[in-house]
Amino acid sequence: MLSNIFESAALNEAIDIFIHEFPMALWDTVYVTILATAFAIVIGLPLGVMLVVGEKNGILPLNSAFMKVLNVVINLLRSVPFLILMILVFPLTRLIVGTTVGTTASIVPLVIAAFPFVARLAESSLREVNPNTIEMAQSMGASPLQIIMKVMIPESIPSLISNATIAITTILGYTAMSGIIGGGGLGKIAINYGYYRYKYLVMVFAVILLILLVQVFQTIGTKLAIKTDKRLKNKS
Repeated sequence: MLSNIFESAALNEAIDIFIHEFPMALWDTVYVTILATAFAIVIGLPLGVMLVVGEKNGILPLNSAFMKVLNVVINLLRSVPFLILMILVFPLTRLIVGTTVGTTASIVPLVIAAFPFVARLAESSLREVNPNTIEMAQSMGASPLQIIMKVMIPESIPSLISNATIAITTILGYTAMSGIIGGGGLGKIAINYGYYRYKYLVMVFAVILLILLVQVFQTIGTKLAIKTDKRLKNKS
């Protein structure tokens, strides 16, 4: 079977698919990944802040029962496999988008799967902030909101960017899996041609493009994290 992959007919067919279908699939993948990551950050970052500041010894302690429920919900959503989660949220996807199939519809389960992950990443970034810096801000009379917006988040920006890079590459992997239930993008092409029609060369092309996208996102994220790191600026 593998010996037939690079036959002239198979190669020509794969190239034709690559030329005519891959550009739109690549755009769909980038579009869904970036949009889902943006929504996941909008939901997950405030939750991550809440997990840090709302604990018993935090700068803005919240109700302990609420904090326990929040932690349980985040842990539960993180523990559900993505393929199962996509099926479970079909009713919500249909309610928001009007359909459960297609590129846009895949954004809903991607966001639901990603925002708990983002919340935990944000939590770990915020916990890296030097407690002495927070105590200094408190001694100067800063309110909890001022400490969050002017101390905690700015101080943890390099770490937040690094963790956002991890999130976007993870979501990129999820987009490939969404092709199983009709999501668009490179995942759909890999499954439709590589799995269902045994056109393995097409699947190889899709995998290579996914790897390249990961490298692009990782490179951009790493450079931004380094650029915003004050410790590196001070050393220079």
